[in-house]
Amino acid sequence: MRTSPNRLVAIIFGAVYILVGLLGFTVTAGVEFIATEGGLLLGIFEVNPLHNIAHLLIGAALLIGGLSGVRAAKSVNITVGAAYLLLGIVGFFIQDSAANVLALNTADHFLHLASALVLLGVGLGTDRAVDNRRHAVA
Repeated sequence: MRTSPNRLVAIIFGAVYILVGLLGFTVTAGVEFIATEGGLLLGIFEVNPLHNIAHLLIGAALLIGGLSGVRAAKSVNITVGAAYLLLGIVGFFIQDSAANVLALNTADHFLHLASALVLLGVGLGTDRAVDNRRHAVA
């Protein structure tokens, strides 16, 4: 099996997001499920139980994609990267409103934007042969 940047990034990010999701529950005791303000993970990232579950689901999608193959890893990296890009931008506008059901703060926005850059960069910029093979004529 050939080493793929998409698979590697998906597996690493997936494992990290699952770990973050689990660790988030250590700081959200007593926090309402969709509270607009939550506990601080690592002292800077605000989370609530819904945010933790989102991390677990995203981590699972990345991990499954990375373990499934290059095409799946590439697809999940692009999809999650695009979602994080949108969330990173929108987060700045909803941070101080009732729409902030994930208890996002400024540190979260910048982390989501950084994750988006890596996931989209790898997803769109590497493993180009995967797309060519799909359209090849036998």
